[in-house]
Amino acid sequence: MRIWLAVAAAFAVALAMTWPSIWLAHKLHIVDMPNARKVHTAPTPRVGGIAIYLGFVAGALLLGVYTRQVAAVLIAGSVVFLTGFIDDYKDISPKFKLAGQFVAALILVAAGFSIRFISNPFTGSTVSLGVFGIPITVLWLVGVSNAVNLIDGMDGLAGGVSAIAAVATAIVCLSQGELVAAALAGILAASALGFLPWNFHPAKTFMGDCGALFMGFILGTLALMGLCKGATAISVFIPFLILGVPVFDTFCAIIRRLFLHKPIFEADKMHLHQVLLSLGLGQRQAVLTIYVFAMLMGLAAVLMAILTSAQAVMVLIITTVATFAGAEILGTLRGKCHLSPIKRDKQETA
Repeated sequence: MRIWLAVAAAFAVALAMTWPSIWLAHKLHIVDMPNARKVHTAPTPRVGGIAIYLGFVAGALLLGVYTRQVAAVLIAGSVVFLTGFIDDYKDISPKFKLAGQFVAALILVAAGFSIRFISNPFTGSTVSLGVFGIPITVLWLVGVSNAVNLIDGMDGLAGGVSAIAAVATAIVCLSQGELVAAALAGILAASALGFLPWNFHPAKTFMGDCGALFMGFILGTLALMGLCKGATAISVFIPFLILGVPVFDTFCAIIRRLFLHKPIFEADKMHLHQVLLSLGLGQRQAVLTIYVFAMLMGLAAVLMAILTSAQAVMVLIITTVATFAGAEILGTLRGKCHLSPIKRDKQETA
């Protein structure tokens, strides 16, 4: 009962606090201006992540589980949130922003969060990472945070995909008996869903770096907390499937830029949502299409959690092959789309 109260509170707080965050954004002039790479056409407030953060904190406190790990999650998450907020407000350097994320990750490591081993899905054998587990853990947390931030390029995209990932995380954690991680994942999903009515197209506000980095960081943390404790193939690959859309989109961006002989950090317009728009889909259609992709990834992760090891490996292979094939067809992998644009009605604006 207390879990459902915490989840409901997270949704209500996020929903209620989004309007004050819009007011604050206008007051402090934290507004995202349109440009050639962005899809919105009007100046839009960009600190809606405040509502997501407050919703998650309220839900976590109401949950009533006051352990060292939960405290570390809240403290480290707060560091990431504040780092993102400062960036939204002052547009800080990437080095400073990364430094804040590294500090937050090290807080979790100090609290006992760590990837201690990797496993072979075919033999079941495990390899201890030893001291290398710490840098791998830090890179995982920072990588997921920025992967979610990178897909925050269209109304409702990052919030909806993160909510789907959080729900999938909650289901898998429940199946493995990790009740606290499952509850926190449900609270995160509720916070994102509370914000989404304000953020879906046409968006009244954006979550900004404070929201995208925070959600990515918490999703990465919950993977460590609830999904990386078993020495099986499931423990290795399930987090990647759950976070498949942001992680794979980021992976494709790196491969694509290397293939095209461009700097890895050079921006382009070949991210998944941008490709779908170029094919003629409207913003809502593109976002809903990516939601379907995220749900399929989440479903694959859930199946891997409940099936036998052999069946889980088969699900992983099918999902991986289908994902790479789709990326190649759409052009997000090598920068060449093999589909023709959809002919749309001139009056369609969605």
